[in-house]
Amino acid sequence: MRIQSLTKFLLAPKWQLETPRALKEPLFLWLTAGQGRLTIASMTRGVQPHNAIYIPAGTLHSFHNMTRVQGTAIYLDQDHSRLDLPQAPVHLRLLDVNSQFEVTTLIDSMRRELDGDRPKALEAARLQLGLLSIWLHRRSLDNRDGAHTPPDLKANDRLTARFTSLLESNFGLAWNVSDYAATLGVTPTHLTRACRASCGRTALELIQRRRLYEACNLLLETKIPVQDISYRLGFSTPGYFSRSFLQTLGAPPSTFRKNRGRVTTY
Repeated sequence: MRIQSLTKFLLAPKWQLETPRALKEPLFLWLTAGQGRLTIASMTRGVQPHNAIYIPAGTLHSFHNMTRVQGTAIYLDQDHSRLDLPQAPVHLRLLDVNSQFEVTTLIDSMRRELDGDRPKALEAARLQLGLLSIWLHRRSLDNRDGAHTPPDLKANDRLTARFTSLLESNFGLAWNVSDYAATLGVTPTHLTRACRASCGRTALELIQRRRLYEACNLLLETKIPVQDISYRLGFSTPGYFSRSFLQTLGAPPSTFRKNRGRVTTY
């Protein structure tokens, strides 16, 4: 469990924020200022002050046009089986001052425990996290202050969500759109149309961006040769990998690694 300011959270490179990815642990976001757009499981929505957002582990999400955002990001423990957490994403727009005060107080209490040096601080913070999970459950069931939970997904959204979940598990394979479509029991054309309707990107674009996101991580965090990364992520040749990387990131893989991920275009 760790707490981070949203200002620092969103200092990540643009390629990292805008590429859909899934975390191993659940993520809770509390916005107190700023605005932007957030895509969760193929659904894009606006975010603004006094929004509380819960993203379950393994759920693809990305951030877009986040400006002057302030608030808190809480990474929950990977082992969160003791918490009664929602199975689906939750987006709460809190209009009631009391609701805003409640979540702020819980977060501040957790932060004080983790930042202090008192005995059993982590245990105390986890107890506060348990209270936050109860608060989240209650608020997701109560719409009196304008709280909002995502509606049921439409057919295109459901298919795109299934596709992105499958992609997260298999992006390192040399699968093309036809392979994913066959596994999902639809035609490549149907899958491409569904993805475009749900998130504005084709299935091929989602595959490429997920692979390139992983390539960026490997280039920055390991010393694996570029050609080995290309084969590891399912690209047909190192040359094709380098061209795709340059076209999307604005720099070849070797330059990206040398500059520690600083790129001018994305």
